[in-house]
Amino acid sequence: MYLQPPTIPSESEAFARAVSRLLGWAYVAAWGISFYPQLFINMRRKAVTGLALDYFTLNILGFACYTISSIAFLYSPVVREQYARRHPLTPEPTVRWNDLAFAAHALVLSLITWTQFYFWGYQRHPQQRLSVLMKAIIVGCIAAIVVSVFLTDGETWEWIDVVYTLQFVKLFISVVKYTPQAYLNYQRKSTIGWSIENILLDFSGGVLSLGQLIIDSSLQSDWSGLTGNPVKFFLSQIAIMFDIVFILQHHVLYRRRVVSDEHQGFETDYGAIGRPHLSREDESRMLFGRDTLDDSGDAEAEFQQGSLAKIFGETTTGTAPPEERAVGI
Repeated sequence: MYLQPPTIPSESEAFARAVSRLLGWAYVAAWGISFYPQLFINMRRKAVTGLALDYFTLNILGFACYTISSIAFLYSPVVREQYARRHPLTPEPTVRWNDLAFAAHALVLSLITWTQFYFWGYQRHPQQRLSVLMKAIIVGCIAAIVVSVFLTDGETWEWIDVVYTLQFVKLFISVVKYTPQAYLNYQRKSTIGWSIENILLDFSGGVLSLGQLIIDSSLQSDWSGLTGNPVKFFLSQIAIMFDIVFILQHHVLYRRRVVSDEHQGFETDYGAIGRPHLSREDESRMLFGRDTLDDSGDAEAEFQQGSLAKIFGETTTGTAPPEERAVGI
């Protein structure tokens, strides 16, 4: 019996596969690291003001769907067999192990960041709560997944269709979740409290992820690999699009609202959501240019008469500015 010798990949193909692996782990690193700046900013500020709770809540559901779908494509014999039957020219799914690593890591970090709203004792605006619309969206997404499971009959609707439902739920959430934060930035005319480092890393990860998927599909000589992994294909494009919006908001549209003291390391404008936690010495330093308040009556009187209100946009009677009263999260 004649056995066909194993196919040895050409140098160009081997190089392309090496680049694919490099891009894969590079995007995991960029997207994975992107979750930490926001977490650390919240810890430093001891506050979650300026953040849309809708975004972080939807993140949990979205990455849970992404994690489960990645596990199914990588380790479920049933799902992999059904994928091969539907894609006879390229029976190997384009989902990679690094996709699962990113999804699981993102799910854990999203959960930790979400807990900062409720269990860490951080400053939080009274209006920072989950909106009715987002509650309806979450219920609708979960209902769609449950219905998809019950529709499975092994013929017209298979388990791979359930996995695709999970992926499309993730895509839908990715479109929806960015909108509350973008709108909140627009309302406040400020991006204070929202990590721009997160956005830059997210943008880089989107480009790298899309690059890996394109190389993998080209190596298979079948571009159906792009549509065969819709969550990765469209997720990167959605992330890139919204990241451009956030970059424009931070560096162009609302750049002048970010007033920071580079030497002292604190920000003096937290937008309409709330003011930062500053010690009496820090407030004095901001007002009078010295480390501590002296004993002069003029300085103390100036301090007591509400000079800080001019910095934080508050009146001397303690009434919140119109912008703060108008903001809804």
